[in-house]
Amino acid sequence: MPANLLNLAEYHVLDVEETTHDYHIAAEPTQSPKACPNCHSEALRGHGRNEQVIRDLPMHGKRVGIYVDTRRWRCTSCGKTFMQPLPAVDGKREMTRRLVRWIGQQSLRRTFASLAEDIGIDEKTVRNIFRDHVNDLERKVRFEVPTWMGIDEIHIIKKPRCIISNIEHNTAVEVLRDRTKKTVMGYFQSLKGREAIRYVAMDMWTPYRDAVEALMPQATIVIDKFHVVRMANEALETVRKTLRAELEPKQRRGLMHDRFVLLKRRHDLSDEEYLKLSGWTANYPRLGSAYEAKEAFYGIWELGSRGEAEQAYAIWKETLTPEAREAFYPLIRAVDNWHPHIFAYFDHAITNAYTESLNSLIRVMNRLGRGYSFEALRAKILFSEGIHKVKRQTFKRRPRHAPSMEDAMMHRAYYFGKSMDVEDDRERNYGADINVLVERLEAGEW
Repeated sequence: MPANLLNLAEYHVLDVEETTHDYHIAAEPTQSPKACPNCHSEALRGHGRNEQVIRDLPMHGKRVGIYVDTRRWRCTSCGKTFMQPLPAVDGKREMTRRLVRWIGQQSLRRTFASLAEDIGIDEKTVRNIFRDHVNDLERKVRFEVPTWMGIDEIHIIKKPRCIISNIEHNTAVEVLRDRTKKTVMGYFQSLKGREAIRYVAMDMWTPYRDAVEALMPQATIVIDKFHVVRMANEALETVRKTLRAELEPKQRRGLMHDRFVLLKRRHDLSDEEYLKLSGWTANYPRLGSAYEAKEAFYGIWELGSRGEAEQAYAIWKETLTPEAREAFYPLIRAVDNWHPHIFAYFDHAITNAYTESLNSLIRVMNRLGRGYSFEALRAKILFSEGIHKVKRQTFKRRPRHAPSMEDAMMHRAYYFGKSMDVEDDRERNYGADINVLVERLEAGEW
C-alpha cells in the first residue's frame, strides 16, 4: 500500500477503499507517544482503542476520510489515561490542519454550500472555519492608515453600509456594518495612527462629519463633488416629471425617452441630441430654465479657485427663476448647510470617484453569493487572495562579512540621520485594490 498516498509524513497508510464519491483510507500514526502528558513518565501501557474519522483535502475530485485506530494509553506512574494525540489534525475539529486552511482560503471565493458538498461536511462547519479564518486575517493583516481617507455608502444585502477607502491608492480598507454615528466613531476610536489622516472625502451625511470632527479634528473635511452636482440632476428630474404629468400620452413618452438628453452636459451632446434638447427647452420654458440652472451649477465646479466658485454660486442662487428655485431648493439648502466643506474641494480636489465601479462589484457579489452574510461579503472585499496593493521592501544585498566596529558605528550614524528613509522602506499594505476587484468582476471570477 503506498505510504505516501496522503502526502502526510506523520501517517502510514494501511488500506484504501475507493467508492464513487469518496476515498476511505485506513492509516496509523508513524510514531507512538513517548511520555505521559501529565507527569512526563515514560512508563506507558496500552489501554484500549477507538476509531476516529478524520476529514482531509479532496483528492482526484473525491472526498477523503482517514480512519485512524487511535490507541488509549495508561501511565503506570500517575494512573492517568489519555488518547494518543493525532499529528497534523486540527485541535478543534476532526479534520487535518491543511484542510482547515484550505477551507478558510476557499471560503473567500466560493459559497459555503459548495464547499460543504465537496468535502462532505455540514455547511455550519464551513461557516465556523470561515469565521476563524477571517478573525486570524484581522489579527495579521494591517492596512496603512490613509492620509487621504474616503468615507462613502454602499449597499450590501439591501442595507446601506459604510466603506472606508484610501483615496491616494484607490483601495478599500474597511467595510462597516452600518453608517450610524456609533459605528463610525467606534471604528475611528479603534484606528491606530488616525492622527496621520489629513483629508476626509465624504457625502453629506451628518454622522460622518460628527465622527471626524470629534475624533480627527486635524483632518479637513471635503464633500465629494459628485454628491453635490448629482443633486442638480435630481432637481432637473423633478421639473421634468412635473411637466410630464401635464402632457399628452405621446409627448409624455417622448419626454421619458429623451430624459438622458436633459441630464447630459451641453458640451457632450451630439448634433441630433442638441436638436432634441432645443425642442424641449424652447417649447417648455420651465424645463429650459431648469436645464440652464443645472448647466450653470455644473459650471461652478469647472472654476479654478475657491473664491471664484463661491462668488459664482452666490450669483447662481440669486439669478434662479422662481420655478427653478423651488425645484433646486434641496440643493441650495445642502450647499448652504455644508458650505465650508463643499467649497473645500477647490482647495483639496479629492473625490471618491471609484464608488460606481465598487457598487457594480457589490451588486454582482450579492447576486452570486445569495445566502452569504454581511461578514462573508465584507471578507471577500477586504481579504480575497491577490487583491491587496502592497509596497514591498527594496532588495538589500546581504553583507559579505561581519562589519567592523568602525563600519557599524558609521552605519548607525547614517541611519540615525536617515530614520525616515528606513521607515519608508518597510512593507506597506494599502488595502484591497478596487481596480483588481472590478477586473475580477468583469472576468466573472466572483
